Amino acid sequence: MKTALVTGGTGGIGQAICKKLSADGYYVLINYLHSTEKAELLAEKISGKAVQFDVSDLDEVKKIAGKYGKIDLLINNAGISEIDLFTGISTEKSTRILNINLCGTLNCSRVFLPAMIRNKSGCIINISSMWGQVGASCEVDYSTTKAGIIGFTKALAKEVAPSGIRVNCVSPGFIMTDMNRQFSTDELSTIKEDIPLGFFGTPQHVADAVSFLASDSAEYITGQVLAVNGGMVI
Repeated sequence: MKTALVTGGTGGIGQAICKKLSADGYYVLINYLHSTEKAELLAEKISGKAVQFDVSDLDEVKKIAGKYGKIDLLINNAGISEIDLFTGISTEKSTRILNINLCGTLNCSRVFLPAMIRNKSGCIINISSMWGQVGASCEVDYSTTKAGIIGFTKALAKEVAPSGIRVNCVSPGFIMTDMNRQFSTDELSTIKEDIPLGFFGTPQHVADAVSFLASDSAEYITGQVLAVNGGMVI
């Protein structure tokens, strides 16, 4: 059985990805930092394993790699956001966004890649955002990290392709998760008007895209950004 590690596995998108990969036949390592109960309940439901570590801490990531060894599929999904003016966000929050979203993606990839390279096989899928493609006002730091993930995906894909490793990116649009339930009914209605397909995405839409990119059906696809946004960004 192949093993997948999903960072940020207890969030709305993370849980959907974990469930989908489990259904696809993977043994899933569910990364979390604070949501112990959610992680353990999910692990029990899908017969996976809850694994607590901070993706922004390289030493913690190395310890996990030493404990669990080679993985076949890495999903860099962990991320946080903050809505604030670029000149108003605190240095602490800005640094945390950078460290989790971008550095966390680099940390996990850097640590788990050597085993993939030795085995001449493996797959990495990074979760970006449409705001990494076009930028979002009042989410400048977040947009910066998500744009960095896209650049990272393209560069790493070129570097590790000769070793038989594929690296791709899924870029969600407005996905109805707890992170977006802060918007009012009127705000949600306005946002929906900007979506050509006319409805909000769900975590399952993102999970299905991840499943495809991880499958043999995508064996000739690497370095690509798969947008899951209902046509909001084209």
